[in-house]
Amino acid sequence: MENFNKNMINKDTDDFSNALFINYGGLGDEILFLPAIEDFKKKFPNCKVTLCLEKRARGIKQITNLIDEIIEVDIKAKGIKKYFNVLNLIKKAREGKFDVVISSGKSPLVAIILYMTGIKRRSGYFSKTSFLLTDGATLDENQYAGNMYHDLILPFLDEEDIVDKICVPHLMADNDYTLPDGIEPGFVALHPGVSLMSINKGIYKCPESSFWVDIIKGALNKGKKLLLLGGSDDAEIIGKILEHTEIVSNPNFINFYGRTKNLRDLMNVMSKADTLICADSAPLHIGVGLSLNIAAIFGPTNEEKLVPKKDNIRVIKNKKIECRPCLWHKRQVNCEQSFCLNIDVSDVLESI
Repeated sequence: MENFNKNMINKDTDDFSNALFINYGGLGDEILFLPAIEDFKKKFPNCKVTLCLEKRARGIKQITNLIDEIIEVDIKAKGIKKYFNVLNLIKKAREGKFDVVISSGKSPLVAIILYMTGIKRRSGYFSKTSFLLTDGATLDENQYAGNMYHDLILPFLDEEDIVDKICVPHLMADNDYTLPDGIEPGFVALHPGVSLMSINKGIYKCPESSFWVDIIKGALNKGKKLLLLGGSDDAEIIGKILEHTEIVSNPNFINFYGRTKNLRDLMNVMSKADTLICADSAPLHIGVGLSLNIAAIFGPTNEEKLVPKKDNIRVIKNKKIECRPCLWHKRQVNCEQSFCLNIDVSDVLESI
């Protein structure tokens, strides 16, 4: 129970009815945040949950019923617009009449913002402004992110409710969903892309198209049925894959690119897969939430923080590169060489 004690400030137990959660980042970050919301809802089942997030992650509401409402605030805007947006967040928080607010973020500004909302119970990570919080948690970034976020709700749980576990998201596909065109479940799903926003920022977590082409050819040669997934952000890499006639003409290859209407549709399709092959991206976290067998391709990012240690998940990486992982704690963008993305295709094929 040492972890419980270090994360607890206020032991008072309230029966919360209206909670505000705040978490900024991409869709993957919001999926990793779900275990915290889920266990909070288990403790307070009648509590309404509002999640404040960036616009790019609003699709999270399509794949879970844990969130009643969302508030979109661009907290990462540039210049004076950022401060107007912060004031807008405070205004919406005050108008929402919330009785508890739980926020991620390690900046000392977080506790100041939470205090200015006037909400009675306020939980965030400890910082030099923690005296403005009523509850809090020690930020431990050297763990699976699902557990890192989950630490924020420990002050609201009874000691007997706290157990050592891997805090993975739990996603549920629609029971009545059926695949179109007579496609049978049990295929290998491959999602080769990452968000276009990360690429535009100089963050490359995904090998080049030739890598994915070789994986597809290898899987098809093994007699596997392979379904190719992707959305608008993946147009370039998908286009290069589809240039290969021997792939598109193979009867075991199913081109599902652009055919999923939204995130829920994507989740439903993925739920029918036997194995998912993908890079460090939102589909990876959806696959974790669906308990799929996963071959996760990792370059410069840290799999220890982004992938739970489970038997059904295999991380594929360049084991010869000693400088990886480097993103976020050493670098904000890839190095020019990005040797960590030179990954052996045979390692992936062995996993399926």
